[in-house]
Amino acid sequence: MTEQHPDSRRHPLSGGALRPLRLNNPMGYVPHPLCREAAVEVQRYLGTKTAWSEELEKGKMFGVLVVDDGSGALAFLAAYSGQLAGRSDWDYFVPAVFDYLQADGYFKRKEAAISAINRQVEAWESRPQMVEALARLNQLKATADSEMKACRQAMEAAKVRRDAVREAWSKGEKKASPYASEEEMVAESQWMKAELRRCRKRHMEIIGWQQKVVDEMKAEVAQLRMQRKQKSEALQRWLFSQFRMLNARGEVRDLMDIFADTPMGVPPSGAGECCAPRLLQYAFAHRLTPVAMAEFWWGRSPVGEVREHLQFYPACRGKCLPILRHMLTGLEVEDNPYEQPADLQPEICYEDESLMVLCKPAGMLAVPGKTGAPSVYDFVKARCPNAEGPLVVHRLDMATSGLMVVAKTRRAHQLLQAQFAHRTVKKEYVALLQRPLPPGIPRQGTISLPLAADPLDRPRQHVDSERGKPAVTYYEMTGDERVRLIPHTGRTHQLRVHCAHANGLATPILGDMLYGTPGERLFLHAEKLTFEHPVTHQVMTFTAPPEF
Repeated sequence: MTEQHPDSRRHPLSGGALRPLRLNNPMGYVPHPLCREAAVEVQRYLGTKTAWSEELEKGKMFGVLVVDDGSGALAFLAAYSGQLAGRSDWDYFVPAVFDYLQADGYFKRKEAAISAINRQVEAWESRPQMVEALARLNQLKATADSEMKACRQAMEAAKVRRDAVREAWSKGEKKASPYASEEEMVAESQWMKAELRRCRKRHMEIIGWQQKVVDEMKAEVAQLRMQRKQKSEALQRWLFSQFRMLNARGEVRDLMDIFADTPMGVPPSGAGECCAPRLLQYAFAHRLTPVAMAEFWWGRSPVGEVREHLQFYPACRGKCLPILRHMLTGLEVEDNPYEQPADLQPEICYEDESLMVLCKPAGMLAVPGKTGAPSVYDFVKARCPNAEGPLVVHRLDMATSGLMVVAKTRRAHQLLQAQFAHRTVKKEYVALLQRPLPPGIPRQGTISLPLAADPLDRPRQHVDSERGKPAVTYYEMTGDERVRLIPHTGRTHQLRVHCAHANGLATPILGDMLYGTPGERLFLHAEKLTFEHPVTHQVMTFTAPPEF
């Protein structure tokens, strides 16, 4: 180890590993040995902070950035996301890009004013007059509903009675009747309808008066809420404008400017407070050259998400990608190793006039993306320029290899898609897990975990029992780390999440950048595909063994 640098936030590295030629891409990377060495040092330090143990156990992302100060000696910076033990300025770590937590600072003062309005709103809503007025309104509505219901029931009973009398008269029966004539029955019907209208009008007037009383009270609360909303939005805009992000060229853009060109238009909550932006900001501000960076999770996995203790993960897309595009300008950065090469092509397994079955390589898109990289759709369109319709019937993740069926006519596409919709298509996958199953997890069974997209970190999915869509997978271990997977539903990243999640196999698929440890590739392969030919109605089964 070299001597500790006077800057307490800069920590020495032995530098035994060869330094990379370019900075790794924070959106997709295999952790460099220098980053692993730095991460071990951070983890050792966290192990000494017993006062933080309870909070750390809940889970937090930490990051390291290996830097060069120009002398050739390497050091590393460390960061955590958000706050730790109520602070964002602990000595060992780089500080926040903008620390808005000072007790007497602008943000805290404005936040206190908004909190005061919150208390006013709560006080207004819990006032005895408001509670009594709402209770009176609800009681009047209940009384109106009860009386109106009674009127309608009386009308229905009277109609049944009149219809019985009319039927008896039509048969010539002269038994006793409550009516002397048809005119008397018509008059009764008209009177009851008018009485229903009078009842409704009377109640609506009473309810209207009470509703006006309630509305006048609510108007005062609504004004407070609007004031609170305006102050909150103004404070958020001010806060984001204070996050002035540097890049390698020394250029500065605040978060409002950076996110103006994104689909969101405004920064999401917490933008600028993740590890990667903090690390780069500190490095650029202190004229340090970034060499390699990585982020790892410490603690329990959040509910629904897949985050493993000490596992490395890429930067999040929703909050960090727009910021990092700016901050990395001026640096030589490696390509994302998980983005598809330009020369990938699928292997054709079967083809006729209606469809094509092919084996997609890992790293190739199923349908065209925003980057213009090649896809299965592009391949089929180039090979069959006269093919009709959408072509692609179902998809595989870019990182997943294996069998796909593609339609060459609109009719074939429609019929094949119906089979997928009715779940009559059978798919089997094979995967290599990162490690053997933990004790207590059966070697075969069914996983049922509903999935939903993470809006701030697409394409990541998380388990969501309330808003998630049903997702069911049958699995069977065929070796210590080899597993056969049969999905009964077709959700995005279903197999990957079901393997990695603590309530699934608790073991990520080998090479899974999003839910496990990044590697040379994702070891997940669609091995078997069975469907009915849309024209001949013959059941067809294709098998393509994986190359692992």
